[in-house]
Amino acid sequence: MKIIVDAMGGDNAPGEIVLGALNAARNKDVEVILVGKGEEILRSMESMGIEKLPDTAKIADASEIIEIDDDPATVIRVKKNSSMVVGLNMLRDGQGDAFVSAGSTGALLSGATLIVKRVRGIRRAALAPFIPSKKGGFILIDCGANAECTAEYLLQFAYMGSFYAEDVLGVKSPRIGLLNNGAESSKGTSLQQETYGLLKASTLNFVGNVESKDAMGGACDVLVCDGFTGNIFLKAVEGTASLIMSELKSVFMSSAATKISALLVKGKMKGLKDKLNPDNVGGTALLGISKPVIKAHGSSGAAAIESAVIRAKREAQSSIAARLVENVSHMKISIDTEAK
Repeated sequence: MKIIVDAMGGDNAPGEIVLGALNAARNKDVEVILVGKGEEILRSMESMGIEKLPDTAKIADASEIIEIDDDPATVIRVKKNSSMVVGLNMLRDGQGDAFVSAGSTGALLSGATLIVKRVRGIRRAALAPFIPSKKGGFILIDCGANAECTAEYLLQFAYMGSFYAEDVLGVKSPRIGLLNNGAESSKGTSLQQETYGLLKASTLNFVGNVESKDAMGGACDVLVCDGFTGNIFLKAVEGTASLIMSELKSVFMSSAATKISALLVKGKMKGLKDKLNPDNVGGTALLGISKPVIKAHGSSGAAAIESAVIRAKREAQSSIAARLVENVSHMKISIDTEAK
């Protein structure tokens, strides 16, 4: 399994990106192709005491870098020799099985759509991060790729999320929830109300509208929403998790007695910290693209990139792209039927 990694994308490139990718290549039964400025990649390895590339890694040279402030709509065409564009072209041409980048989200979405292409019939690609919950976790789709959506988009997001949860995460008959401000079918704007009808008429395991608090309680395996709402939801969850961990640390370090208590629950606290640590997930799947593309967080360190490479491997081993191809016409039929 060959995973192509954008070595120049992200706040900590190339050092942390290279280290994480090489750790995956050494320990996780994958080959990695580091795309970027070869001399800089080698210098970063030298600075970390890595003398040479392992046999499971190689470098593909790319002379340009997509910066965070570059225009996502045009940069893919302007910087044709950037690490992101070169890597996506390699994926399209079959030189690797999946692509990982911590670079610009907008540029990655644009590049994946223009170069690798969406599955035919899929209207929009969507970002689908894994969110921990009381009962394990769920897929949030979309979390920011599509700020404005139609009910058709959300129906397709639901199918994509369901296939991903089943094929990549191993969830049987994933429960699909529609993010809303109440459980009643009449809640929400016209978008949520129309989508509710489509999901109810679909072949999916639709459990109805789900409020934010219930999603975190484990009410569904896939939470469907437009990208604007999903991005707000995601950042609220991230901020709350950070606050909780910070406050717990302050409580446990406040006195000698609480420090002793901290020692007694050290194991449980580590489990909680690991559950809320985004580095253990590593990356977000960009679903709807014909080949696996994983978006890692811009501030990803080595641990997050290693996890992202493993997530890319799992997606490449899954049958999700084939299932999308097989079911696109069925998804359209569901829409047409509801419209009559």
